[in-house]
Amino acid sequence: MARSPGTAPERALLVIADVSGYTTYMRTHRMSLAHAEVNMSRLLDRVIDAASGFDLVEIEGDAAFLSRPADTLTDGAAVRATFEVAAAMHRAFHLERRYVATNLCPCQGCNEVDSLRLKFVAHIGEVATQTIRKRHKLVGIDVILVHRMLKNPVGIPEYVLLSEDLHRLRDDTVATASHEVLQDLEGIGPTRGYFVDVADLADPSLAAPPDPTLLERLGRTLTVAGSGMPYMLGLRRRRATSPTSST
Repeated sequence: MARSPGTAPERALLVIADVSGYTTYMRTHRMSLAHAEVNMSRLLDRVIDAASGFDLVEIEGDAAFLSRPADTLTDGAAVRATFEVAAAMHRAFHLERRYVATNLCPCQGCNEVDSLRLKFVAHIGEVATQTIRKRHKLVGIDVILVHRMLKNPVGIPEYVLLSEDLHRLRDDTVATASHEVLQDLEGIGPTRGYFVDVADLADPSLAAPPDPTLLERLGRTLTVAGSGMPYMLGLRRRRATSPTSST
């Protein structure tokens, strides 16, 4: 395996957007599974498109791992940037979820998309870039830490969980109240995190889109059916579940 020695460590803001309910959503019925694959791809694409200012590191099954160089942000701005990108991705996810849910397909992969939720974990720390077979990966203990944060006792379905290192950087410009949670991260030990409800970050000035017309719903149905055909015929492989997922 061709592997580069990696770059020198740099400080980065790390965010994982994780789709909750993915495992139970994916069904064994062939048509439902094909449509579930199409729907999940659409949802993740919209989430990633909404992550302005962040680089996509990797798609990890049901999650998107993103990063941003910390030197592009002041300390206080790191928390604001996390909340802003989480709010944007969350809105994009739910708009696309609504798009899928309003098509006319009766299969479980389309009818049960409303069961999916989006949560976030974020951390700031040192990372290095390693190249393996021309693919770039972020490595380091802080990369491990942010993934371990996905296993947590937060009791609400959609949230942004900040590590203690990131939360410590918040300033008076971040008014949203946070709640402390204790975690015992595998291989790392006891840590503190601080979470907010994603709904508290939404911009109230953004109006909900109008209900789709019957013609629009029919068009969405045909789009899903056509996009799902390669999965049904075995021409495309199903998405693997992320080993870091808590769903």
